[in-house]
Amino acid sequence: MTQIIERSAFPGEDQPSGPMLTEVQAASTLTMVQAINRALHDAMASDDRVLVFGEDVATLGGVFRVTEGLAETFGVERCFDTPLAESGIIGIAIGMALRGLVPVPEIQFDGFAAPAFDQIVSHLAKYRMRTHGDVDMPVTIRIPSFGGIGAVEHHSESTESYWLHTAGLKVVAPSTPSDAYWLLRQAIASRDPVVYLEPKRRYWAREAVDTHVPGLPFGRAAVRRIGADATVVTYGSLVATALSAAELAAQQHDWSIEVVDLRSLNPLDFDTVADSVRKTGRVVVMHEGPRTLGFGAELAARIQEELFYDLEAPVLRATGFDTPYPPARLEKVWLPGVDRLLDCVERTLRQP
Repeated sequence: MTQIIERSAFPGEDQPSGPMLTEVQAASTLTMVQAINRALHDAMASDDRVLVFGEDVATLGGVFRVTEGLAETFGVERCFDTPLAESGIIGIAIGMALRGLVPVPEIQFDGFAAPAFDQIVSHLAKYRMRTHGDVDMPVTIRIPSFGGIGAVEHHSESTESYWLHTAGLKVVAPSTPSDAYWLLRQAIASRDPVVYLEPKRRYWAREAVDTHVPGLPFGRAAVRRIGADATVVTYGSLVATALSAAELAAQQHDWSIEVVDLRSLNPLDFDTVADSVRKTGRVVVMHEGPRTLGFGAELAARIQEELFYDLEAPVLRATGFDTPYPPARLEKVWLPGVDRLLDCVERTLRQP
């Protein structure tokens, strides 16, 4: 029997103009690619206003096959290919939203978002404020993001700081297939525009995904590992890196590291971060993008402003370097990994 989950299943969300959330499948083991595909399918099945479009999403099924089968199931009027024109893709999405539709455009790779920057920042993010909340903008922009797959230039970028600096945009980054499913369903149901950053490195991660029971509420962080000595705050593909580092630290050094997965970067669940920092007194923020003015800088500043007397040591950052993203052969050197993170953990633990 099809189960209808009312919007109230997502506490803290405004009542959206997007589709109702209708679940059609029981729990099953899915990769992140399959989970995103299932979320798109279920959203389109529950509301015929939901449209999926972008470069190669219909005929090819997407570069990573994330949209495979949607055009065959729902027709090319609801899942269709566009020209190679990112500004036009987002401009079309804005016009569709103004006409009452619920568009889910895809930017094929994170580095290709630059041509759409003006449409996203100048128009998409500002319509609700510009109209005093009278006009909803239920647009979810899917962007395969971050590195770790050995791709060529412009195919591995960390663009989250651009969107986070733009008031009016929600920004999320799943780390697991379950989160990928539910964050996308919740994003499509939102009245606000959402930038949905898909960690390419985690596309083939696999787990049981229950499409009947909603995951955490939109905007809520998750504690992925309990610890007592130090907190690691991260998101997206680096959650798995942090968990591997925490396991290695426990085995080799008997360090107890807590791992907080932000899941949502805006809105930010600072309460969960604060609870963890108050418990451990030491924190390392980890992200893939360059160090200077990355999201870790904002997190470090806020933690030290609001939790200064709870800290036993300065907030440290494990990040990418302040250089353009490197060629594929240098990617492993550039990206923050287990060693870089554990070096930060050791430094913070050595503080008196």
